[in-house]
Amino acid sequence: MFGLFDLFGRSAAVKALDHALREAGLHPLLVPEAVKLTILQLQKKDEAARSMSRETANDEAALLLAYCMLGRAQFIESNDLAAAERVEQRFDDAIAAGDSLDAKIILLAVHSGLIAPEIADRIDIEDR
Repeated sequence: MFGLFDLFGRSAAVKALDHALREAGLHPLLVPEAVKLTILQLQKKDEAARSMSRETANDEAALLLAYCMLGRAQFIESNDLAAAERVEQRFDDAIAAGDSLDAKIILLAVHSGLIAPEIADRIDIEDR
């Protein structure tokens, strides 16, 4: 089955997301392909993401995922304090909103086991 990926190569969308992840300070090999594909599907379904350019949508998703995976200190090392503050505001807004694209990316990080412990501690997930 995995031979099919070698036969056809990686899609341009996944390559673009990989580039955005690198720019955000996160090596793309640290992110499972299933997570990348899910992010791309979520972007397709989200009206706000569809109104952005693919590059902008990927950059936004990559920054949030990098913050979730790296934690605040390491994210600041890879980016800067201003970027961390912007992503933290998006994180807080997503948690408050509960059903935005950002909230779904955060939930994806939680369920895939990629979220940094310090970030996971900031999320109150109720068992329903």
